[in-house]
Amino acid sequence: MSAPDHDDPIAGNAWSCDAIETVIVPRVRDLGGFSVRRALPSARKQMVGPFIFFDQMGPAEFLLGQGLDVRPHPHIGLSTVTYLFDGEIMHRDSLGMVQAIRPGAVNLMAAGRGIVHSERTATEERAQGPKLFGIQAWAALPASHEEMLPDFTHFAEADLPHIVGEGKRVRLIMGSLYGETSPVPFPWDVFYAEAVLAPGSILPLDPTHEERAIYVVSGEIDIAGDIFGAGQLLVFKPGDRISVLALSNARMMVLGGEPMDGPRHIWWNFVSSRKDRIEQAKAEWKSGRFSSVPGDYEFIPLPD
Repeated sequence: MSAPDHDDPIAGNAWSCDAIETVIVPRVRDLGGFSVRRALPSARKQMVGPFIFFDQMGPAEFLLGQGLDVRPHPHIGLSTVTYLFDGEIMHRDSLGMVQAIRPGAVNLMAAGRGIVHSERTATEERAQGPKLFGIQAWAALPASHEEMLPDFTHFAEADLPHIVGEGKRVRLIMGSLYGETSPVPFPWDVFYAEAVLAPGSILPLDPTHEERAIYVVSGEIDIAGDIFGAGQLLVFKPGDRISVLALSNARMMVLGGEPMDGPRHIWWNFVSSRKDRIEQAKAEWKSGRFSSVPGDYEFIPLPD
């Protein structure tokens, strides 16, 4: 059930700031010259719509000859959504798919009953002193699709709706927003977009969906007189129409959807509505019953 509708937040009006449910400052992890900021899940909020995992990768600059090396690892019960601002990642998976992703494009991998993939920097990119900056999100699959056959799809930058005007540039990654619909498939009511704003421009966020959030990637924004900078996930209450004012050049990710069809359990790379299914996935990875990634035979062991 949604809260009653309210007027647009008014700059300087402290009461209207009640539109924000919580502010999450991501945990920062150093992976050896490569930083990751994890906003979801957190102690304050596990999910926003179907989004149960939200990582900012970088910005990072690697030395010549070095790069990203995420060895093959398994997933169940989720879709990974990878979107870059800078750099390149080479995806390989147990379906035999090999796909480079570059800025503005989307890699969507539906794990379903189980998939294994690796994420690395290609050899030719390592020779140039590669950079990497982007977002990887996990969207929990609805219970009806948790055991679907795994799938992988790539969408080029030109495939995604691009909304431009009034100092704003919005690229719609998933779902429907601002009168446009993305071709990226997902079996739940969801929206996900990148928004780039010039100073003084305003991004509206209507109360169309029950759960909504904005992740500030760079710059500063104003919501109802409160100022928020980079590296913060702002989770909004339902029922309020939000207006986001850019105080500088700002980039943000807009995400959300309807509440999921029940709670989710998350352990390592596994997501499921059932605890026993996660225990099964643990046993299968430990015993080698997942399929391997052709041409990439390293792997990440099951954590202790």
